[in-house]
Amino acid sequence: MSKSYQTEGFVPDEELSEFLTKIWELDDNKCFPGEHFQIDLQGYVGYQGGDWASDKLFEWLDEDAIFSKRTYKAFRALLDNYEMEAGEAETYTFEEKQETVEFIDAIMETEVMKETHKFLVSKGKVPESAGEFKWKLLNLWFKLVRRTKGDRDLDSSSFEHVFVGETRKEGMIGLHNWIQYYLQEKAGNIDYQGYRKRATNLDDKIDRLICTKFLWRNRQEKPSCSMFLGTSPEFDIAAFTTCFLMERMGHCDYQLGEYEIELVVFPFASVIGTAYIVPARMDD
Repeated sequence: MSKSYQTEGFVPDEELSEFLTKIWELDDNKCFPGEHFQIDLQGYVGYQGGDWASDKLFEWLDEDAIFSKRTYKAFRALLDNYEMEAGEAETYTFEEKQETVEFIDAIMETEVMKETHKFLVSKGKVPESAGEFKWKLLNLWFKLVRRTKGDRDLDSSSFEHVFVGETRKEGMIGLHNWIQYYLQEKAGNIDYQGYRKRATNLDDKIDRLICTKFLWRNRQEKPSCSMFLGTSPEFDIAAFTTCFLMERMGHCDYQLGEYEIELVVFPFASVIGTAYIVPARMDD
């Protein structure tokens, strides 16, 4: 990106910017607006509140094409395995455990995850054995934890929080994935109310990162929901996993190809408490 586009105060982490850009370019499973899906941004909500969108965010999505891809199909199978209400105990059936293993197996076959494993091995963060790395991913993303204060039940996991979303009295938390957003909007659970930030390719204006506002089931407001648009499940897992294991906690700046982003990761116990992206540059 040329100097004229640099956001004031934006200081990217050079090492991880180079790595994230590499896997971004390797992500041949990513989806494209106009080919795989189309969004309708409508109104810019800013921080004034209110509803600035009369229609859905997603105009359409080619489910046949997208969910025929192995990693997307395996990812979708996981989304109904959780009780979204915080405080409700989570359990894994045998079938759900098999679906989880299938997902990890599927993403590990991609170039994105192979490069991620290679990078993390070079930094001494994960075992060289692919099998041991899979177990680390399973433990990091799917280990059940107790998120609700004062409750004894294991009611959450990193995967549930980041990719599925969780609800509680004061509102929704998590849900930072475009596929889950589409599916929940299609089901009538999300009322899109406008965008706060977006980031596009500077040449062709393809939206790749977005921060939205929505109502969950017409009662719980999520004032800020950031997510990649069109990225594969393996890319999201790779990016968040790497930042966590490389101990880049909190709000960190990265140059992702032509995009300036903050990638935010916070720990919870020994796993990922939350992880999401924020476009660093505003496009009105």
